Amino acid sequence: MDRADKPLALTLGDPAGIGPDITLLAFTARRALAIPPFVLIGDPGVLAERARMMDLAVRIEPIGDTSAAPSVFTEALPVLPVPVAGEVVAGRPSAAAAASVQQSIEHAVALVRDGAASAVVTSPISKAVLARAGFGFPGHTEFLAALAGLDASDAVMMLVGGDLKVVPVTIHIPLKDVMGALTTARIVKTLLISARDVARYFGVARPRMAVTGLNPHAGEDGTMGREEIEIIVPAIEAARDQGLDVTGPHPADTLFHAEARKAYDVAVAMYHDQALIPVKTLAFDTGVNLTLGLPFVRASPDHGTAFALAGTGKASPRSLIEALRLADTMQRNAGAAP
Repeated sequence: MDRADKPLALTLGDPAGIGPDITLLAFTARRALAIPPFVLIGDPGVLAERARMMDLAVRIEPIGDTSAAPSVFTEALPVLPVPVAGEVVAGRPSAAAAASVQQSIEHAVALVRDGAASAVVTSPISKAVLARAGFGFPGHTEFLAALAGLDASDAVMMLVGGDLKVVPVTIHIPLKDVMGALTTARIVKTLLISARDVARYFGVARPRMAVTGLNPHAGEDGTMGREEIEIIVPAIEAARDQGLDVTGPHPADTLFHAEARKAYDVAVAMYHDQALIPVKTLAFDTGVNLTLGLPFVRASPDHGTAFALAGTGKASPRSLIEALRLADTMQRNAGAAP
């Protein structure tokens, strides 16, 4: 098999959350929705118990390596076992499970880097649970960068929802720390990585990039803050000097309506919520979280663990399904690129 024909590596996420639920639901829809083959990296017992709770007749098939996954996938859910320590109760997160959560991500990345899987798709994790267990990263993005041997600033988060692609320059930091973290160099680096990977994975040779301001009304010529004048405009000019198609800074509150979205391929926002709110408003059930800048494709549902829904059968698998499809498309586009 070449890389395009190898399965996606899907992690279980927090076992007490909806990761098991949406995995099972996505698997049951594999034929009707033409979902590409994937192998689940996690605890088979957790999946079997969740299938029982949800009254789903899904056969769980532990396998020894990914080569068996495509053939198994036609009739059973292939699982590379990563046992979870302690009892797993749907809806009740436990720090005892943190080690298996981390191990499943590490295993997925290793599979892709070794050529045994085509891309990484991660199910939701609880940052709070992992932090209590001593996890040293604020989220998936930073951990994936470390696993790839990169600096955290080399990994860029992109949210995709329908025709909207948004990148936040700063990610998992308190709002009060954004101003200190926002630099011209960081914005330029984010723009360069985003432009390169949008071309590689989405086939847009020279993406049009719209940059938001930080302050209300993009600073109103310095009357509402000088970050636009002193940090963001120099970054836009530097990116243009390197051949990028960049406009801005635009007021964030007027950049995401339907007509405005026609003018760009990617919006680059200054902080987490400035980017995620429009995507989750427009495509809450189908949004996908990507990590650009890595030497492999990584996608994830754009939602959290939803502990209250775990085991109820009410969690929607749509975002996971979109993540699986998009990861498959991206790795095929990258493989076909000259």
